[in-house]
Amino acid sequence: MKYYAVKKGRETGIFTSWDEAEKKVKGFSGAQYKSFKTEAEANAYLRGTAPKASTVKVHRKSHSKKGSTGRRSVRPDGEIIVYTDGGSRNHGNFRGGHVKAGDKAAWAFLVQTSGQKYSQSGGEFGATNNRMEIMAFLEALKYLKRQGLQNDRIDFVMDSKYVLDAIQKGWLAGWRRRGWNKSDGSKLQNKQLWQLVDANLRDFPIVRYYWTKGHADDEGNVFVDHLLNQTMDQMGKPEPTSKPIVKSTDGDERPLHKSQPTEKPAQRQPTPAKKKTAPATPTAVQDIENSLKQLGLFDDDDD
Repeated sequence: MKYYAVKKGRETGIFTSWDEAEKKVKGFSGAQYKSFKTEAEANAYLRGTAPKASTVKVHRKSHSKKGSTGRRSVRPDGEIIVYTDGGSRNHGNFRGGHVKAGDKAAWAFLVQTSGQKYSQSGGEFGATNNRMEIMAFLEALKYLKRQGLQNDRIDFVMDSKYVLDAIQKGWLAGWRRRGWNKSDGSKLQNKQLWQLVDANLRDFPIVRYYWTKGHADDEGNVFVDHLLNQTMDQMGKPEPTSKPIVKSTDGDERPLHKSQPTEKPAQRQPTPAKKKTAPATPTAVQDIENSLKQLGLFDDDDD
């Protein structure tokens, strides 16, 4: 059983079903609520003695000669732990570099819950590293929603400060307020992906974020890094195509067909008028009779 503690909403208290708790907070400005495994934890949260959910660094033990810093390691302990990562093999990750159409890029995520694991990865040609980091996060959110897990306590672990800062430092909310433009008025890169992230995140009431150093000793992070590299290894070469590819609102790809101008119906040519054949002038009956009379072949009294 789960306990949903509503600290700020239409009604506060502890509820044992999300459907009931959701009615107290959905659409309520500034609502505060969390889910817990025990009633004691829920009560502690309402009293203000429970730790507040926030972005946490996954600290590691120090390996310096001076020994350990003595700082306690902080590890994700949510009901669901999700690792995300994105990567690319392109020329756009340094000053003056540009991503080429044939450069490989990929994303991956790993979901761990109740002793079970699920992972997924996808690749794209000509994409930046930042785009793949967003894709990994977005695809993980979409998967969790399909599984009906959005109301569980979820911990996201990633090495992308770009994605974490966008969410935790309020960049995402600022972009939305400004019509998806940056604070200086310039164009927001990956705007469509950020819009999808923003829309999906609204369905996740209890999320915590953890930063971890990439390519280090975090098993989940190492796993998704290897997975996305396997995806890039299997991508081969891009197939030439004469049609550009665009992203639809749900992230799928579809060929972009330029609309063809509507053909005007062929004008009907006027049918040439048929030449009228002048009827043969009939020979006058009187003329024929006169001719016959002159030849003595016509008799007026003949019956």
